Amino acid sequence: MFDLTNPPEGFHENPYPTYQWLREQAPVCPQADGSFVISRYDDLDRIYRDTKLFISDKKKVFAPKFGVDSPLFEHHTTSLVFNDPPLHTRVRKVMVGAMNPRALAQLEPGLETLVSGLLDEMEGKISVELIEDFAGAIPIEVIGNLLNIPRDQRGPLRNWSLAILGALEPKLSQEQLDWGNRSVEEFVDFLRVIVAERRSHPGDPETDVLTRLIQTDKGGGLSEVELYQNCIFILNAGHETTTNLIGNALALLTEHPDARRALLDNPSLITTAVDEFLRMESPNQLGNRLTTQDLTLHETVIPKGSDLHLSIGAANRDPAKFDDPDRLIVERKPNKHLAFAGGPHTCVGLTLARMEGRIAIGRFLERFPSYQLTSGAKRGGRIRFRGYARLPAQLN
Repeated sequence: MFDLTNPPEGFHENPYPTYQWLREQAPVCPQADGSFVISRYDDLDRIYRDTKLFISDKKKVFAPKFGVDSPLFEHHTTSLVFNDPPLHTRVRKVMVGAMNPRALAQLEPGLETLVSGLLDEMEGKISVELIEDFAGAIPIEVIGNLLNIPRDQRGPLRNWSLAILGALEPKLSQEQLDWGNRSVEEFVDFLRVIVAERRSHPGDPETDVLTRLIQTDKGGGLSEVELYQNCIFILNAGHETTTNLIGNALALLTEHPDARRALLDNPSLITTAVDEFLRMESPNQLGNRLTTQDLTLHETVIPKGSDLHLSIGAANRDPAKFDDPDRLIVERKPNKHLAFAGGPHTCVGLTLARMEGRIAIGRFLERFPSYQLTSGAKRGGRIRFRGYARLPAQLN
């Protein structure tokens, strides 16, 4: 039986044979701790939509994992993704309003300039490292600009993000817990200074997301803790997933030469291609819900209060939903993948992520159409988030 805390050899490199087995043989797979892995598309779709039977609040799950007095517990039980109404509704409303079309449109010219500059720096090099030199450099700048964080202060953001999100892995060492807690503390201290400065010198709330979050009316706005922790959430979620989207896409295009040729012949396909990259190699591989009642799914009894691990990576290659699911089809339509989750918890930043993917991947392929990966690629080594730690390449 599949054990999420001790996956089979080779799982981090290629989890898809295991996902196929789960969908076919154990669509509701019990775990030793009483939780269940759910792997079929229709089941995840239903769970995401039913907010009465399946809730997002993780206090019960995170208390023994992090300890109720820990910085990680405060962060992960306050951020948007692990909450239900009324907190989820209130925080989401603020964030959706802050990430309005005008604010996102203002980011696009800067994103174009950033990507062009990164490509210029790579021009003429024999080899490059696509995560450090490209994919990882883009979202930190974009989210930093969205919150208007001074550029010379953005250095620690990526490591904080990796530590805090890494603490969501099914199995943790004490070292990982310590690093995650320390990162939350340092991140909050960092934000206190930024927020204090922004209160004294507010930006345009239509385009400065942090100013918008601070100035939200007190009746429906954010407490200080909610403000800090959801700023961390925006920076972390926007960084990790978009880095993985870009890196995974560039790797996929080397594995599927017909898809690369289709994009080179018709660059306008980049819009649908981004969603296909998200489906094929979902940056976030796992979601979670908690059951509020006993239920039976595929003849398996799931007790009230059970933690469900929603296998997005498995659902997005479910042949019951997607034709030829293991093939990269850049013109695929419709493509109702679950990389952005679903229902009321659909990712707030999906429009921004698609814009970053479209510009970064499209411009890279235009500039370096013949790039190839070289030896030394290394996966991130995590189950929840799928991406590369290193992705060396030769550009011409």
